[in-house]
Amino acid sequence: MAGALEGIKVLDVGLLVQGPQAAALMSDMGADVIKVELPGVGDHARWIFVSETDSRSAYFHACNRGKRSVTVDLRTPPGAAIFKRMASEADVVVSNFKPGTMDDWGLGYEDLCADNAGLIWAAGSAFGHVGDDADREGADLAGQAAGGLISTVGHDGTARSPVGVTIADHIASQNMVSGILAALVSRARSGLGQRIDVSLLGGQIWAQAAEYTHFLMTDEVPGRANGGHPLLRGVYGIFETKDGWIGIIGVPPEARDAFFIAMEQPELALDPRFQGLLAKPEDMKFLFASLTPAFQQKTTDQWCEVLRRMGVRYAPVRDYRGVAEDPGVWENGYLQTVTDDQGAQTSVVGTPIAMSGTPIVPQAHAPALGEHTDEILAEHGYSTTEITRFREQGAV
Repeated sequence: MAGALEGIKVLDVGLLVQGPQAAALMSDMGADVIKVELPGVGDHARWIFVSETDSRSAYFHACNRGKRSVTVDLRTPPGAAIFKRMASEADVVVSNFKPGTMDDWGLGYEDLCADNAGLIWAAGSAFGHVGDDADREGADLAGQAAGGLISTVGHDGTARSPVGVTIADHIASQNMVSGILAALVSRARSGLGQRIDVSLLGGQIWAQAAEYTHFLMTDEVPGRANGGHPLLRGVYGIFETKDGWIGIIGVPPEARDAFFIAMEQPELALDPRFQGLLAKPEDMKFLFASLTPAFQQKTTDQWCEVLRRMGVRYAPVRDYRGVAEDPGVWENGYLQTVTDDQGAQTSVVGTPIAMSGTPIVPQAHAPALGEHTDEILAEHGYSTTEITRFREQGAV
């Protein structure tokens, strides 16, 4: 069955996560994604090896499956000319260089849309494409730090720590895809493409919209999570069990009596301090300290069963192995087993979007550097002689 983006051609000149993951999602949706890489070097993600003895790259594989790779040095006049020809036939260009880099090579939005008015030119940056910090380089950690996320992590009085995943990159990539899909819809009406700019900083602020809105309304910085959420001050947080941890996502009124009886503290059900989600921070410390000893009397699995019967929302705190052992994760396609070009089966992270009419299908193969160079250049009208000359010039 055809994907939703079948017939859409994407040129991905992104690096690491922000740009490439956006293009990977479009590939899963059926687009033909051509990854344009620097000859001899490629995407920096190729060099983040699994270990000293395993040269595979989880980052590259996760963000580049299903793409075709062509090597073109965009810094050279012949390379820029090749890219311009490719862009004249493309629907989308994705990049996440420092703002101004593509323009310096003569490949900015204005340069490319002159030959292709329907082109959607999407760029990701660290701090935004305008302003004093526009020309500063950054990566995921910069987004987490500058966007305020790190200020919310952990407990008061402990050292600061980032989230242990490239969450700023990921959110920015999802914002990029959202902009591209909206631009494709707009182009269907007008025939015109447009420029799209997203950033790590902007994505982090958007991801914390409710918390930032609280700050804008009150001039009060919400603060750190302290095991829960600074603005949701009921029984909402992470508690230690006999053998692990469990998240309690609030206790509905009809379950309060049963819950606090199970905690061996029925008096808390009537305590006016904990009737909603607005308890004072000092009261929250008392509540968590009161509940923790009870949670420590049973295993996480035992608490899951108790809470399920009560109708209290919960979730066990799992590591990646625990997630991968959940049958529902595979049944929903969040993790999938796919077959590669050699017929071998491999496990991949699926796309967390289910579409009934145009299913999203992840691919198994991530291309070798320049694997499809001759094929792609030939598709764009270059002869074998011209391709040989480009190699001699170092352009491909």
